[in-house]
Amino acid sequence: MTDDIELALTATPGPAAIATVTGEIDLHTAPGLRARALELIDQGHHHLILDLSGVGFCDSAGLSALIGIWHGAQEAGGTLSLAAVPDRLMRMLTLTGVDSLLPHYPSTAEALNTHQGAPGAA
Repeated sequence: MTDDIELALTATPGPAAIATVTGEIDLHTAPGLRARALELIDQGHHHLILDLSGVGFCDSAGLSALIGIWHGAQEAGGTLSLAAVPDRLMRMLTLTGVDSLLPHYPSTAEALNTHQGAPGAA
């Protein structure tokens, strides 16, 4: 496991933004991921889509970080969606019931299309 995790933002038309996560989300990296994602939300990216295709590992600290990011988005009047969730992480989300809390999509394109088609989306 490493201490590095990358979060790259892609601006999109409308209120949503895609943040691509690359690395392992664990005890060492989860706080940084959460802080960076909440910073993006504070900067006005209230509808955040996390592309998790580059995540090789996620433990309970990572799961907690995702829930914390979701809370931050909710407090800002926004949303958090997950895209391209790796199978292993999807199993964890399902086993813990978090999959019913966090919308998840096979790709960022589908997440973005769903968000842009939502009532009130610009």
